[in-house]
Amino acid sequence: MVYVIAKGDKLISMPEECGSVDKVRTIRAGKFRRYHGEGLKQLLDIRTIEKNIRDMFYVFVGFFQSLSLIRSEKPEVIFIKGGFVGMPIGLAATILRVPYITHDSDAVPGLANRIISKGAALHTVAMPTNVYNYESRKTVQVGVPVSKSYKFVSESTMQAARKKLELPIGKSIVLVTGGGLGAVRLNTAVTKIAKQLTEKNSVHIVHLVGPGNSEKVIEQYSAQKVDPQSVTVLDFAPDLYNYSAASDIIVTRAGATTLTEFAIQAKPCIVIPNANLTGGHQSKNASVLAKLAAIELVEDREVVNNPEVLQTTILDLLNDKKRQQELSDNINKTVIRDSAKKIATILCDSGLGKK
Repeated sequence: MVYVIAKGDKLISMPEECGSVDKVRTIRAGKFRRYHGEGLKQLLDIRTIEKNIRDMFYVFVGFFQSLSLIRSEKPEVIFIKGGFVGMPIGLAATILRVPYITHDSDAVPGLANRIISKGAALHTVAMPTNVYNYESRKTVQVGVPVSKSYKFVSESTMQAARKKLELPIGKSIVLVTGGGLGAVRLNTAVTKIAKQLTEKNSVHIVHLVGPGNSEKVIEQYSAQKVDPQSVTVLDFAPDLYNYSAASDIIVTRAGATTLTEFAIQAKPCIVIPNANLTGGHQSKNASVLAKLAAIELVEDREVVNNPEVLQTTILDLLNDKKRQQELSDNINKTVIRDSAKKIATILCDSGLGKK
């Protein structure tokens, strides 16, 4: 039987009727807000302090809710994907001696998984095990589970995707995506270099700007006198796999799941990690791949201070088919196949919890 445990006041959209989940249960949970690179500034922010104090109480409540839940449901093993909702469950499982397995998608484990790491029976991780500070004997690389919609993209697949999306066949397609919520700094930088890219270099830009941001970004393109026919601006694309398949190269942030999706498709990527996110995990994700010569890495501050750096990187890569192929081959080699199956096998066949 499979249970999903979610944060009490924000139940995840996973109905029990979906077929893969038998029950959904909620607990209280809180997170510790800290922002990478902010230093003492965040410690002096009253609103942040108030929320952190409040959430300490939520964790306390969630811990006792977790004790009750584990006692009543008697799980043989618990899988903790990470995130602050996992901490109360992990602490309660440690007290009750119920084995649990953690998973980290990023190269830097989240705070919750780090706190409960000593009690874990096993750590499943996305990247090579030597990247992590976990006990090596308890750590196994399984990759990141992603949608089956992401598959290797051949030349014929790319052309078919372009035709389906009605994108220009004779132009280079550059996909820009800042993640599910968009990326304001990246969006602004791209609008500043778009005219040069589209008018003089036969490039069509597909730009995913984040929910509610399209009107503002379209205005930015207009202010730069960019031909609206040379850009496709989308708030969000539920079929991102089609747009990424249609692209020659992709400009992206460094979220672990996103990078895995593009790696499966074997797409050459220019990666601009958001250095301000907690723990600097995007920077570490990008660094690991850069050392494997699997991506072109451009620092966020460089793009913000001088968008032409991104322009040059895009044009250099578009004009270097050999480099595109190298990046395509190398990033595809980083993929761990059948990640979801590997995790399921570990959970089902590990023998954890069996007397």
